[in-house]
Amino acid sequence: MSSNQKILEAVDISYTFQNGFTVFDGVSLDVYESELVAIVGPSGVGKSTLLRILGGFIQPHRGEVRLLGRRITSPTPEIALIHQSIVTFPWMTALENVMLSLKPKKVPRDEAKKVARKMLEIVGLTEFEDLYPKEMSGGMRQRVAIARALAADPVVLLMDEPFSHLDELTAEGLRQEIYQILFSVNYLKAVVLVSHNLNEVIELADKIFVLNGSPARVVKLIHVDLERPRNPKDERFAEYLDMLYNFLTPVQKHVAQR
Repeated sequence: MSSNQKILEAVDISYTFQNGFTVFDGVSLDVYESELVAIVGPSGVGKSTLLRILGGFIQPHRGEVRLLGRRITSPTPEIALIHQSIVTFPWMTALENVMLSLKPKKVPRDEAKKVARKMLEIVGLTEFEDLYPKEMSGGMRQRVAIARALAADPVVLLMDEPFSHLDELTAEGLRQEIYQILFSVNYLKAVVLVSHNLNEVIELADKIFVLNGSPARVVKLIHVDLERPRNPKDERFAEYLDMLYNFLTPVQKHVAQR
């Protein structure tokens, strides 16, 4: 359940590529405490670009992003990003990979080990801290990437297609655990997920922003009112899926609404 505290907010965001193509225009969204928010849309609609704007990695050409009411104009340790590809450094153990996120804070090595071990425990890798990436499965490497992001003590976690490089059985197993994993750390206030997998989005998200059109805009905000864990075979799950498909068809059929 979300609280009334607004954690992250995008206000009237527009972005144009160097070739003059305006990918989205007038996009606004908000994320409240304890929410996992998803952003969906057709390929090329600018989902990943918007996610990077939310993290301060790219500056919008109009509008602004606010974290806890403060304008974000550059990357901040308070916002962590997990990329599409599973990024682990092959010459480092699982523990060392997680410790890496604490290096910019100049945390003493013993304390960094303690934090990293706690994060590996949270993602279910307590017994695997000495393994190198080549010795781990794709699902284990993604857990290490999540642990590393959480070790940085972020307020918001951004996830860009985090399960797309995993086989479906591994991805499904991680999806079933991810909500509990992410919100088991007290400092993490909100999560924003970009995904093309609509079943995944309905399984995980508290609310879903649907982008469509050219330039893209928010054409629908869907609040997912389903108890967890969510069952894709549930009739109401299928209704949400049909609703998403409807708003991902050509945007001319719709009027932007919230």
